[in-house]
Amino acid sequence: MAEWAEHPSRHLDPQQARGAEHTPSAGAKIIPSESQQTTPANHPWTTTLPQVHHPAREIVLDDTVVDMTISDVPNKKGVQAIMNVYEAVASRRAVREFTDQQVPREVLERVLSAAAWAPSASNLQPWHAYVLTGRPLAELKKRAGERIATGDPWDEPEYEQYPPVLKSPYQERRSAFGEQRYGALGISRTDLEARQRAAAANWDCFGAPAALFCYIDRCMGRPQWSDVGIYLQSVMLLLRAEGLHSCTQMAWAKYHKTVAEVLAPPDELLLFCGMSIGHEAVTAGEPRIGRAPLEETVTFVDAC
Repeated sequence: MAEWAEHPSRHLDPQQARGAEHTPSAGAKIIPSESQQTTPANHPWTTTLPQVHHPAREIVLDDTVVDMTISDVPNKKGVQAIMNVYEAVASRRAVREFTDQQVPREVLERVLSAAAWAPSASNLQPWHAYVLTGRPLAELKKRAGERIATGDPWDEPEYEQYPPVLKSPYQERRSAFGEQRYGALGISRTDLEARQRAAAANWDCFGAPAALFCYIDRCMGRPQWSDVGIYLQSVMLLLRAEGLHSCTQMAWAKYHKTVAEVLAPPDELLLFCGMSIGHEAVTAGEPRIGRAPLEETVTFVDAC
């Protein structure tokens, strides 16, 4: 389910919206602001297979319009594609500085419509996404900023983000991440105040003009949490195909009550994380965090 809270001035002109129509995800709800245009009740939604459009970059397969993600080489039907899947994976990273350039609603809808095809056990689709832009997002950032400024303690955690004790090699990887992340900002390991200031940028979404908040039903188990992770990865890769970047943030779960004040989710939903979405600032310049060599994480069992 995807719900929307958006600046009331941001609605689609019919000419701009052409080619961006899609079939909503099952259970999806759009929450329009007061002056926002809404889809007429008699709008001819496709009732069988979804239509995911990208102007001049689509083909028809089995009566479904799909956006291609094959690279610079035209496919057999001569259609140029946006981005190779390998390119999307390789270029996806946690961006922590965004411009204020707005992300069009139709782009976000296109991404989330395609991401709805992420696999989940028995097709439960256990994710519930809320997307904020404009005034609702500004209000959330303001409320979170006020809590930070007054030293208000974090909310009682609703899930354990990390084990109490990380064994090797996980602790070493986490430490290396911290050193590289804060080292790139010129912050030493002992400068806790500067580290806290850098971490506080989480609750401004690093300046991003759009944010997604992903919830999961409290009754779900570990397999469904992994399904949510697959969904979020799908969203992030599709954002790369649109030329956008993102940053997933469990940090928002620390202020889950403040998020709930703005979003008013049902009580049965638990906030897993936020995701900042937008265009990377050219001044960002953070190095990409490395990964363990293949032999550390993959074991091949070959035939004799």
